[in-house]
Amino acid sequence: MRNDSFGTPTSLADADAIEAWDKAVLAFLAHGAETPKHLVRTLELAPRFALAHAVKGLFYLLLGRRELIETAREALKSADQALQEGGATPRERHFVDALRMWLDGKPTASIASLEQVLREHPADPLAMKLSHAIRFVLGDAAGMRASIERALPAYEPDHKARGYLLGCHAFALEETGEYAKAEIAGRQSLWLAPDDAWGLHAVAHVYDMTADARGGIDWLTGREAAWAHCNNFRYHVWWHKALMHLDLGEVDTVLALYDAEIRADKTDDYRDISNATSLLSRLELDGVDVGTRWEELAQISAERTEDGCLIFADLHYLLALIGGQREDAIARLLGRMQCDAAASGTESQIRMGDPGLASARGLQAFGEADFHTAFDHLAQARRTLQNAGGSHAQRDVFERLTIDAGIRAGRLDQAEAILDDRQARRAGREDGYTSARRDLIAAGRGAAHQSIPAQ
Repeated sequence: MRNDSFGTPTSLADADAIEAWDKAVLAFLAHGAETPKHLVRTLELAPRFALAHAVKGLFYLLLGRRELIETAREALKSADQALQEGGATPRERHFVDALRMWLDGKPTASIASLEQVLREHPADPLAMKLSHAIRFVLGDAAGMRASIERALPAYEPDHKARGYLLGCHAFALEETGEYAKAEIAGRQSLWLAPDDAWGLHAVAHVYDMTADARGGIDWLTGREAAWAHCNNFRYHVWWHKALMHLDLGEVDTVLALYDAEIRADKTDDYRDISNATSLLSRLELDGVDVGTRWEELAQISAERTEDGCLIFADLHYLLALIGGQREDAIARLLGRMQCDAAASGTESQIRMGDPGLASARGLQAFGEADFHTAFDHLAQARRTLQNAGGSHAQRDVFERLTIDAGIRAGRLDQAEAILDDRQARRAGREDGYTSARRDLIAAGRGAAHQSIPAQ
């Protein structure tokens, strides 16, 4: 048995296998496109390495695709066979348990298994990053932050993964409203790990949440190397830059980024679909003609109506189907979501009922221009929407749709109250969206006042 380069014990004895495993973990921490290659190489050199099989299964579950659940089960089967042959460390067994729990529909129990690893090995970056990733899927910002802050004291200044830890801390701080601290941590993460795209993107989130689009563009411009090595996460960073240009009204730049970076590759990963659909939705709310861009997203999403792995994914598939006017597929997706919500067996099914179903019904009504119904459902879902997962910036498309539904329905006081709350959570600052909607609300009140006949 040998320690990996982070000082955590493994059951590996072969130096080449350790080297491949170190590369896999480092690539995962950096959202590197090379992660699968290094993981495959590790298993070629150490086919009975239970930890690698467990991590492989967890990676598949993080992709949020129904057809990959069976592949994750196969990974668990391989991990269990490796455990039976002996030699696995207690740490490795916890990772296998984490995979087993998630496959049983208990992602919070999966996190608990990873947190057990961190109690025993607080400087384990793999357990840290996986716990962070699953909590992100669940929308557990407070849990993300608490987990990272428990681990922080264990990371010496020369710890090989300290930069990536700080990047996760930056994101957790931003998601819990500590914007100044988040920016400091994110900048520090890049000093220590120049390829830490997660830390770089955490600072981009700070600029979004403090209504400083120009500052955000300046932050990202010239730092492209920090995300060029990434897997599909690189599309997400370009998405952030597009949002900043949209806030400044630079629509031509937004559409150019959409075509050249965000959807240059017509992938069907739900995270890529969410980038695209939420950006097109924002553009249309601002009155921009997006042409035929909905079509390819609707075509892909029509094939994903039975997934049901993540509410976040389902809601973005629905946005694409509404944008592409795929009525049959919309009905299929809503019907499946309703069945899942009625089952209420797993954590995912419970969340599908709240906030998933109300959100979906609100989006459908918005697409049908039934703005009163849309506002009712979206405002109801808003109270628990964080449970759908993702970040504040990602969920903001639903916030905007809620506000716009209220304005279009003439429910100006209610729309304004949500707009006020949205601004308060953005450091009290007014971004381009807020400014434009305040003008619409004022105009709506003026029109209503003018319509009252003189006495």
